[in-house]
Amino acid sequence: MKITYLGTTVLLFDDGTDQILFDCHTTRPSIRQFLFSRLSTDTATADRVIRQFGFERLRATFASHSHYDHVLDLPYYVNHCGGEVYGSPSALNVARGGGVSEARLHDFTAQPEARIGAFHIRVIPSKHSRAHFYNDDLGQTIDAPLRQPAHKKKFREGGSFDFIVTHAGKTYVIRPSCNYIAGQLDGIQADVLFLGVTGLCKEDAAWQRAFFAETIDKVRPELVIPLHWDKFFSPLYGPVRGLPRLFEDTGLTMHLLAAYCAEAGVDCCVQLPLTSLTLFE
Repeated sequence: MKITYLGTTVLLFDDGTDQILFDCHTTRPSIRQFLFSRLSTDTATADRVIRQFGFERLRATFASHSHYDHVLDLPYYVNHCGGEVYGSPSALNVARGGGVSEARLHDFTAQPEARIGAFHIRVIPSKHSRAHFYNDDLGQTIDAPLRQPAHKKKFREGGSFDFIVTHAGKTYVIRPSCNYIAGQLDGIQADVLFLGVTGLCKEDAAWQRAFFAETIDKVRPELVIPLHWDKFFSPLYGPVRGLPRLFEDTGLTMHLLAAYCAEAGVDCCVQLPLTSLTLFE
């Protein structure tokens, strides 16, 4: 399995036959644009990504929730590369606003499992990281097609979801947000865990240990790869940076994650944006 990381929480799975995209955000507006402008897809960056990583076999795109940093570019990629869209009603309204045809939209809150080629994807309810002044819309929904350009506040969370991907006897758990629901992952074992970590360093030690116990300890992966740690206010094709200190101390978060993985006897790998890993050949 070839897995490409496109920053934030965006993962492209490619088994050589089919491609599955999880989240879709490559535009990465600056903090100034985030605060003061309406947002729309940077088509030049999207086209560059499409050319570089060969999106010729894209079969489906799954959206973990409908904040802009997860779905802003979903309509553009789907319209240019093909495939179906799987998401919450809010995420599907982002797709509708971008002109994606109704026949290609699938509400995974009503049908939480999909088989696409050799992939089996199961969707489970999740929990967004704690609300702050910049994401105080948790639980709010997008109730009509959202056309771009649109203010970031229009991209309401709309519910958060995790993905359990099974392929060729291997299981991958994708948890984009740094939070947990007690017992949610009981009975689920993964070979690889993609784990959102933004917000980890701002929690107290008891919460951190509970988070790790409900994720790493529950699924017992061979490998943990962090998500949502890079600075998505800077261009994708630019130097890799951690998030601003206003949001996160990325160095401390990575230290906490690596230390826990070492204690648990689990490998931990930081995958840089615009790189690919080939696993289990």
